[in-house]
Amino acid sequence: MRAFGGVLLGAGQNLLPILLVVGAFQLFVVGPLPVDLPSLAVGMGLVLVGVGFFLQGLEMSIFPLGKSAANDLAGRGSLPLLLLFGFLVGFGAVVAEPALIAVAMQAELLSGGRVDAFVLRVLIALSVGAVTALGILRTLTGHPLHWYLVPGYLVVVGVTWFAPPEIVGLAYDAGGVTTNIVTVPLIAAIGIGLANSLAGRSVLLHGFGLVALAVMVPMAVVQLYGLLVFESGGPGPEAPDLAAFAGAWPQPAEDRPGFGDLVRDLLTTVRNVAPVILVILVFQRWIVGRAVPNLPRVAAGLALAIIGLWAFVEGLKLGLFPLGFGLARALVGLEDWAVLYLFAFAIGVATTLAEPALMAVAREAAEVSDTRISAPIVRWLVAIGVGTGLAVGAHRIVSGESLHLTIIAGYLLLLLLTLAAPRHIVPLAFDLGGVTTSEVTVPLVTALGIGLAASIAGRDPLVDGFGLIAFASLFAVAPVLVYGTAIAAHARWSERRAARGEAG
Repeated sequence: MRAFGGVLLGAGQNLLPILLVVGAFQLFVVGPLPVDLPSLAVGMGLVLVGVGFFLQGLEMSIFPLGKSAANDLAGRGSLPLLLLFGFLVGFGAVVAEPALIAVAMQAELLSGGRVDAFVLRVLIALSVGAVTALGILRTLTGHPLHWYLVPGYLVVVGVTWFAPPEIVGLAYDAGGVTTNIVTVPLIAAIGIGLANSLAGRSVLLHGFGLVALAVMVPMAVVQLYGLLVFESGGPGPEAPDLAAFAGAWPQPAEDRPGFGDLVRDLLTTVRNVAPVILVILVFQRWIVGRAVPNLPRVAAGLALAIIGLWAFVEGLKLGLFPLGFGLARALVGLEDWAVLYLFAFAIGVATTLAEPALMAVAREAAEVSDTRISAPIVRWLVAIGVGTGLAVGAHRIVSGESLHLTIIAGYLLLLLLTLAAPRHIVPLAFDLGGVTTSEVTVPLVTALGIGLAASIAGRDPLVDGFGLIAFASLFAVAPVLVYGTAIAAHARWSERRAARGEAG
């Protein structure tokens, strides 16, 4: 119970900045929001409890089983089994990622069914599984991360040039939402654990970077899927009914889900969690060759994880989705774009500073670094970067600028910064870009972007509504690269000054 209380407190800390920022803007700027407040309160409570149950269930079941299987496989020294385990863990974790489920639901609705939510999630999960195996191989061989990132992002940007506009924002957002509540702890632990156990490997240089690769590859895969879906010559998608889109998040009492809807959603949740459970159990029983330890505790943990994820998704429908959509319409109604940009910036900074995964990664980097990396400075740089990215993304929706050109220019600039930055800072910077958007932030930000596009004349919610998460991740990486470059330059200057002093 103490452990669950700690998890619940962490989830509450993640949700609190959103409520504070929204409350301040509502009281002093916007005025009453056109949402059903009782439903909103119930939804927020379900989100909070759902995250707590889900994380506690993972700690009791999937995480200990995964760590045990990974240690046993590493002890065997079997590279094929270790790579297969990495692939299956990456796949299973992403398929069950709550933030990805939320974004996929909205993409299917807005595309009129052309984008299939389940197919989208499976494709992204397959790509993350493959890149997790690749990242394990990189750690074992000791290759620098930029060998993979530079050509990889050139491919991503090249595909963007040809990709249909309906898929670009979703594709880049998909990279940011694959690494959150489930994926980051599993994938980061694999990389750091391997680097710690191998002679001649640096945790900062070789342990970080798996999350960065897991962010990059889905961007290309989703764009290729979009080429197949939107350029196949078949009938075009039906234009989404924006009134129905808003109504998909029940506000009136007569539209709230009934018992049958709740049961159907629970069965869907079981399907979402089943892959990662099967991966761990199969490896534990038939590959590692041991029975599941403490089976009653593991079974209870799995039940908690399923109930928690179900409550989280129901809470999104009642709480965060209508909140984001309502905020967007209210801010557009003010016709003061400076207020909108300030709100986006404030949401980005507040939620990022409260992100537990960011705290953990920044602290780990500061501990293992032999340079003067400061965890608080890193957190503030990333938070300001995320806030700036959300503000820039909101401006893009308002102005109607091309997402193709904006995102290509942004990532080409990021590649230039990567080539100029010291090698040891690159994995950390790109990993931080993947852990800045939480399971609570992603649904709100996505609903905010879609709500803006739906409320501004001449904007298409499918084409213009996605992309805010991509800008948040992009602007989170850049300041850390600049920070690392500045630290390295200062260290070289200090060494030269000391050398001149000794020579004199």
